[in-house]
Amino acid sequence: MLKKLITTAVVLAMLIFTLAACGTTLAPYDAKKDLGEQINYTITGIDAGAGIMLATQNAIKDYHLDDDNWQLQTSSTAAMTSTLQKAMKDKRPIVVTGWTPHWMFTKFDLKFLDDPKNVFGNAENIHTIVRKGLKEEKPSAYKVLDNFFWTAEDMSEVMLEVNDGVDPEEAAKKWIKNNPEKVAKWTDGVEKVDGDEIKLTYVAWDSEIASTNVVAEALKQVGYKPTIQAMEIQPMWASVATDAADGMVAAWLPNTSGIYYKDYKGKFEDLGPNLKGAKIGLAVPKYMKNINSIEDLKTSK
Repeated sequence: MLKKLITTAVVLAMLIFTLAACGTTLAPYDAKKDLGEQINYTITGIDAGAGIMLATQNAIKDYHLDDDNWQLQTSSTAAMTSTLQKAMKDKRPIVVTGWTPHWMFTKFDLKFLDDPKNVFGNAENIHTIVRKGLKEEKPSAYKVLDNFFWTAEDMSEVMLEVNDGVDPEEAAKKWIKNNPEKVAKWTDGVEKVDGDEIKLTYVAWDSEIASTNVVAEALKQVGYKPTIQAMEIQPMWASVATDAADGMVAAWLPNTSGIYYKDYKGKFEDLGPNLKGAKIGLAVPKYMKNINSIEDLKTSK
């Protein structure tokens, strides 16, 4: 028994040492203390290749946060939202890369930090991108993809279902069933096919999981047999540009995917927005009342 207690004590001591060494705090947010010190000058991010990560690196430089050794932590969307949820449960301080539409802004009480230097740009639109020749080779699929358009509220419905544990395909089927008038606008006048295959690629963000599964279900309604494949953002663009995939509905423009749009320009067809008014930036819980701008992250203002 004594040996077990000693072992437990050692493990706890090591944990405390590790947390102290990395500057992590388990204490609630304290507005009287320097924010950077409370979270080890760390912004919790997502996948390394995401456009919001590049924009955040630019923000660190443009706002001179690097003077205070602020750093961007690469993880994944799932890891970021999990860390966010745990922090908010205990009202601890945290700064994350955020974007809307996303279920976290519906489920959690969050706010975007003001961006006076406009590093993250204005509101974005999410575009549908297809391979060249799709209109001639698969005209029915082309028309559905060209017609596909929904709102942030629509997308959030599907994202919340998936976040609650519903399989993405089932969540998409439910949304399709509950929104026949909207789906009819996408499929109106489209000639049906008989099991023709079509491939869509997407980056595994919650928003794109929702949109890709929904549009796949819409394509099924006109007789297609869709395949959807998740991949990193750069390979997703490459897949459409090289005809390895037929299309994708995950192009955040002009900022998030701007570099890839430029790199592959002329090798794809842009069908325009399928959702308007998307936004990216840095976000914090609303209980961090005195942190309202990216400039507020800096120790010496």
